[in-house]
Amino acid sequence: MSAGLIGSTTPLVDRYDLALVDLDGVAYKGHEPIVHASDSLTAARARGMRLVFVTNNASREPGSVADQLTGLGIATEPAEVMTAAQAAAQLLRTRLAEGSKVLVVGGAGLITAVREAGYVVVSSADDEPDAVAQGFAPEVGWNQLAQAAYAIERGAWHVASNLDLSIPTAHGIAPGNGSLVAAVRAATGVVPDSAGKPAPTMYHMAVERAGAREALVVGDRLDTDLAGARSGGFAGLHVLTGVSSARDDVLAVAGERPHYIGADLRALLETHPEPQAGPEGWWTCREASARVVDGALELGRGSSTDDLDVVRAACAAAWAAVDSGVEVDPSSVPELAVAEG
Repeated sequence: MSAGLIGSTTPLVDRYDLALVDLDGVAYKGHEPIVHASDSLTAARARGMRLVFVTNNASREPGSVADQLTGLGIATEPAEVMTAAQAAAQLLRTRLAEGSKVLVVGGAGLITAVREAGYVVVSSADDEPDAVAQGFAPEVGWNQLAQAAYAIERGAWHVASNLDLSIPTAHGIAPGNGSLVAAVRAATGVVPDSAGKPAPTMYHMAVERAGAREALVVGDRLDTDLAGARSGGFAGLHVLTGVSSARDDVLAVAGERPHYIGADLRALLETHPEPQAGPEGWWTCREASARVVDGALELGRGSSTDDLDVVRAACAAAWAAVDSGVEVDPSSVPELAVAEG
């Protein structure tokens, strides 16, 4: 897989038979729909692309997630949802015998997944659990975190569903499971094992379940969705409707770089030009151009240049510079806003 952006002369929906789609920041934000999400995913399905929604949110059961998506105009079956709770339960199976006690800190989704994996769910460190499974839920509070810390201090294995520090909501960015896990880690000094993205565990589980030929990861976060794509050997599409921005793309470390960039989920139905290297260090993407000189990013654009092409050219120039040992000055990289269609 290329270390940089790749092109596709055919729409992505015709190139990949399965899309592994993140939820928060991609299909919806909190309980609000994201523009073009429903129409784009419905059109992708109509053209033969299968969908599996892969989320680091471990608080809800797949049926609840499917109901929400369906209510937003994205018809979804529970079998088309893969959660970090399910991945955490799979991770527990690698070390714990069936019937072991697991202290669950989280919501119904994690409780159900752990029980279905054959474990006894407990809620107190006094129950002497063999492991602590921790996932996000809005109702998680100090007492649950304290019980987790007590159990881990006594030797319980700490498994986190995911380590997202923040989550996008309709009101803004809020603390995610990683922030709550960090509190337990600070109290115990124990580094947890994580089942969720950026580990590619869920992606591989989803591909195996679907029997896909070639899968495309679709996400809004570089540090989870796109890092998971890179680590799992999948192509990754970054849509600019959630946490990570176009500027973040330009400054992305190698292990978090997307292969494609789109304004929103309409990118599934579009072709994607590939930036080309030119003379004097310039990289071009149709009419847009960019280069790095003495560590500073320089941009060029024609009068009809697509905003996304500017982002693509800037990424190609910055990544090529970094890969050749040149440090790019972050202050030289503008916000690179992409106009909504």
